[in-house]
Amino acid sequence: MHFSLTRRLLLNGLGLAPLGWAADSAGAAPESWHMPDEGDPHRATWMSFGPSEKIWGRRLLKPAREQVALIARTIAAFEPVHLLVREQEHDLAARLCGDRVQLEVQAVDDLWMRDTGPVFVRDAKGEWAGIDFNFNGWGGKQAHANDAEVAGYVTGAAKVRRLTTRLVLEGGGVEVDGAGTAIVTESCVLNANRNPGLDKAACEAELGRLLGVRKIIWLPGIAGREITDGHTDFYARFAAPGVVVAGLDEDPDSYDHAVTRWHLEILRRATDARGQRLRVEVLKAPATVRPAFENDEFAAGYINFYVCNGAVIAPQFGDAGADSNARGLLRDLFPRREVVQLDIDAIAAGGGGIHCTTQQQPR
Repeated sequence: MHFSLTRRLLLNGLGLAPLGWAADSAGAAPESWHMPDEGDPHRATWMSFGPSEKIWGRRLLKPAREQVALIARTIAAFEPVHLLVREQEHDLAARLCGDRVQLEVQAVDDLWMRDTGPVFVRDAKGEWAGIDFNFNGWGGKQAHANDAEVAGYVTGAAKVRRLTTRLVLEGGGVEVDGAGTAIVTESCVLNANRNPGLDKAACEAELGRLLGVRKIIWLPGIAGREITDGHTDFYARFAAPGVVVAGLDEDPDSYDHAVTRWHLEILRRATDARGQRLRVEVLKAPATVRPAFENDEFAAGYINFYVCNGAVIAPQFGDAGADSNARGLLRDLFPRREVVQLDIDAIAAGGGGIHCTTQQQPR
């Protein structure tokens, strides 16, 4: 997600203490968990009917709500969808979503379930759990008292164990292949606004314990240009173990122009947990977008797609050539899935994409 720091900045004292990375119990061996690939079968998708006028403004509020409902309805054609909704907006959400989306009353601050919801993992015995990664408003940039409780609510509603950690991050900041490899942006996870004093080794050890990853490919990202400090899920995604689709911003005036090229160089030189070189497919951003919601925060990229049961849900922006190219590449990468492209321009104008609005619960 790409948000304006000026429009959304919230001053709040975080009071973060230096991190310690000991086992949960003194002398106890740490538990080992595994995060499946997003393309593995899902039990459900979790979302949040979260836009508010305070954050989104009057102009974007109605279309953002409609597009959250559109994403929910689209995914619900392929798998169950649970949508968190404030009590006072339940009837509105019900009208927009229809009867295929299950509504759950829960206070929320915004719509970014990828970042506020739990990351689902399982252990060697097959027990499922959800990791609460201590959502702190992307480093204290936005009000988040309700969203900080979302991970706990979802793990309870899903009837799985809630895992705790001192690591502060968001689901959009970590991408895994389900086979031991992760891609993580330094600008997000190693940022002092989340994890002061954390180094790569400590982060790798904790993500190894929680997600079962043996190799982390670090991308630099960019800190401070938008609210997430450079989430991975706008730069690079796994289509399968050993196969990465990466974004490329060809606009020389964009702050992402240079960093996306740098990321491509890193990924092309990288090896995964198996020691194999990655196959890197490039997915270029659109040259133009529809003018109705275009603004400086508009997140015009195709990388933020979502893989659900039987489908890939992806954006389209009105650039016929780029939209068609994205559809064709996603069909090649996911040949057994239907590719569904949606107009989510209002959500993009708020800085996010389809992947940002979702969190998968594996089956």
